Amino acid sequence: MITITLPDKSKREYADGVNALEVAKDISEGLARNVLAAKVNGEVWDANRPIVQDADVQLLTWKDDEGKAAMWHSSAHLMAEAIELLFPGVKFGIGPNIENGFYYDVDFGEYEVSENELVKIEGKMLELAREKQVFVRKDISKADALKYFTDKGDEYKTELINDLNDGEITLYQSGYFTDLCRGPHIPSTAFIKAIKLTSIAGAYWRGDENRKQLTRIYGITFPKKKELDEYLLMLEEAKKRDHRLLGKELELFTFSRKVGQGLPLWLPKGAELREKLEQFLKKVQKEAGYKPVITPHIGNVDLYKTSGHFQKYGAESFQPIKTPAEGEEFFLKPMNCPHHCEIYNSKPHSYKELPIRYAEFGTVYRYEQSGELHGLTRVRGFTQDDAHIFCTPDQIKDEFKAVIDIIEIIFKALDFNDVMVQISLRDPENKQKYIGSDENWEKAEAAIKEVAEERGLDAKTEYGEAAFYGPKMDFMVKDALGRKWQLGTIQVDYNLPERFDLTYIGSDNEKHRPVMIHRAPFGSLERFVAVLIEHCAGKFPLWLAPEQYILLPISEKYQAYSEKVLNLLNKQNIRGIIDDRSEKTGRKIRDAELKKIPFMLIVGEREELEGSVSVRRHGQGDLGTFSIEDFAVMINEEVDDLTAQDN
Repeated sequence: MITITLPDKSKREYADGVNALEVAKDISEGLARNVLAAKVNGEVWDANRPIVQDADVQLLTWKDDEGKAAMWHSSAHLMAEAIELLFPGVKFGIGPNIENGFYYDVDFGEYEVSENELVKIEGKMLELAREKQVFVRKDISKADALKYFTDKGDEYKTELINDLNDGEITLYQSGYFTDLCRGPHIPSTAFIKAIKLTSIAGAYWRGDENRKQLTRIYGITFPKKKELDEYLLMLEEAKKRDHRLLGKELELFTFSRKVGQGLPLWLPKGAELREKLEQFLKKVQKEAGYKPVITPHIGNVDLYKTSGHFQKYGAESFQPIKTPAEGEEFFLKPMNCPHHCEIYNSKPHSYKELPIRYAEFGTVYRYEQSGELHGLTRVRGFTQDDAHIFCTPDQIKDEFKAVIDIIEIIFKALDFNDVMVQISLRDPENKQKYIGSDENWEKAEAAIKEVAEERGLDAKTEYGEAAFYGPKMDFMVKDALGRKWQLGTIQVDYNLPERFDLTYIGSDNEKHRPVMIHRAPFGSLERFVAVLIEHCAGKFPLWLAPEQYILLPISEKYQAYSEKVLNLLNKQNIRGIIDDRSEKTGRKIRDAELKKIPFMLIVGEREELEGSVSVRRHGQGDLGTFSIEDFAVMINEEVDDLTAQDN
């Protein structure tokens, strides 16, 4: 007999070999009908996989992220099965679940496949799903797996198998399709009731531009058609909010092939918006004791060899910059932290000086594959709101909590109310991916866990998501459409201080090693602005709007008065412009609404005589007539309220 412990800490006894689906049936037939997978001792398993020892078991349904992941992974297999039946002889790359749905990379050979075929594939998938095909897991030797896919003529699968070890290879069979896969999967295709294949794109095999380009088909499935309909409505709304379209429409940023892919050019209005974000955080940081620093855009290659960035990312970065001096090479800066370590090392430090907090809006460069570039969310040059705190071990938790305070201030000011916290730890099964000793990792991970507990954060733990030099706490926000984005991050690092031989003199007059905390509340300004644009559909919070108002004179006669109002409001640090076109007032109002300018100030004869403005608010309409002074007070009070730092 084995003991199964459920999330509520209740325990049940079962015969060795019981599976999670049988446990669910023992609790309730209704529950069993909804179980998609199970978490067994923290690892997601097939619900029908035998459990042979005492285990903590969580039953996963559609309400759980891991349940959705299992469903979408299984849907990728279902799509592959449908494709293979419709297009015999195709070959398959990889087909994972993703945050919203799944994809599969396919080599269609001589077949010409476009978006026109997606409906046909959807229909075949639904037909197969109704057969209630069961997903069957099979352990297989490396030799047998290689033989199976060699006989099938699928060189992509054999290449993947060659990277695996004997004893860790499994196949999954469902219906007419067998795939190399580690799982997990849902019990059967009966759960898949609604299907939409959303797009088709090219993708180089294994992300290598020198390898063959495969066809990547994206899709999503749901257990109810109503949920698919709601998702498709959300997609339509997301298209309207696409930051690439709104960025162009609102004249915030642009790209130029002559400048280079993935290198954004900020236009005046976008630069104004960025500047406001920077000023806001700089003010918060100054009050929290941060010191500004500035570092160059390049660094000697030896700097990044010391930090470990060269060994980890050098081959995938921009290639080194050579100088006339023999053997001298520089890299475009991929990270700010090595530079900040050298600033710390520029003079000796005493424990009395710690913590030392260096902050920089530092631009970094990383060579993203061209197929992965996407507006501002995936670029090759971006600016991080980076800071590095050098502290004693007993200061870690207080400093970490103070950074959380800053992140909460920012999210409040920008109306991100739905925030999730993730603790990202190293993969205990793959420690070679990381630098540093087990002891240092254990201390760093323990500190983050303790902070989460002491702050009462409902944090989710993810293994394998840590930075290569230390664990971190990530802040995931849900936007107005319910999509998740990873923005703020805080990392605890014992390793770079060792690699750079950072020290301070302690109270015992001996040298000690500081601990380093990396933090970036925005993450990167580019990605943050992209998420913000889509979250608020381009209607920025009043304090951040590049233009807080637009003056609409009803005729040329009131141009001089408009300029007077503009100057008076400018002295109150209120940003605005004048629409001096020879257009009717109604047209000017419509255009201002489209530009999402918060306030429209209409001026004519009465307003000039009274020294007032007629005020309209975007999306709300007429607010009445205000004196210039009263309008300024209203604007500034709202801005102060939005940016107040008391939570």
